Amino acid sequence: MSAVTQARPAWAGAPLLMGAILLAWLLAITAEVTGEVQWVHHHRLVVDGLALWASLALFLVAWQVHIAAMMLPTTLPMVGLYRQVAAGQPHPRLARVSFLSGYLVVWTAFGVAALVGMALLEGLGARWHWLHQRPEWLAGGVLVLAGAFQFSALKEACLDKCRAPRAFLLNHYRRGVAGGFALGLRHGAFCLGCCWALMLVMFVVGIANLTWMAPLAALMLYEKVGRHGARLVRPVGVALILLGLLVMAGPAWLPGLVPDHGGHGSPLHGAH
Repeated sequence: MSAVTQARPAWAGAPLLMGAILLAWLLAITAEVTGEVQWVHHHRLVVDGLALWASLALFLVAWQVHIAAMMLPTTLPMVGLYRQVAAGQPHPRLARVSFLSGYLVVWTAFGVAALVGMALLEGLGARWHWLHQRPEWLAGGVLVLAGAFQFSALKEACLDKCRAPRAFLLNHYRRGVAGGFALGLRHGAFCLGCCWALMLVMFVVGIANLTWMAPLAALMLYEKVGRHGARLVRPVGVALILLGLLVMAGPAWLPGLVPDHGGHGSPLHGAH
């Protein structure tokens, strides 16, 4: 484990991962510029004209792009350290793949759970006229929730783990493919515990909505690796709470977040 104390820059040994991150951002930007956002902006359980399995497959592909763009940059320090530590074990490449697979399993499970939750809310909105006419309450409520979570003990505990990858590896590292997968699951769980509320915002504003995607990705990255990242957490929480209250009080002030009242573009109906 001595290699943990001699880590190179996180991206130095992960060219494929850096390529995946850059490709994901390129896809998101291209989709936005060309107007073909439906391919990466998907957050409905059932898309009109597609079978359920095809809709779910489309979402899973779009969600992997989303994870690659927003979450993989925040885990580069851990990936760089794990690459060095695992170099001395049998089948190090397979162990690294297994580690990343465990990490992606956690975030994929969260994406599916959030997708189902949005579908349930959509069904509730269709039957509850008041909520159907006030989608800003969902959008504003999620922003308030994300802001409030910035003050939680869980956020602080998980952020501490994510900001200390060396200590995390020293405590949890196990050799082998199974050990790498278990470590990826554990790391993914702490990453999820730190960032789930901010990622949930994307289900309201639309997956791959660059107006929100870029600043939220930068925020989550800086919280984990920035020199003063821990100091930023609570001010961001205050800003999100105020923004959520503003949305609920006057949705017309933020038309990009709540396009209309109960129409096709509202959070309860999703963009596709």
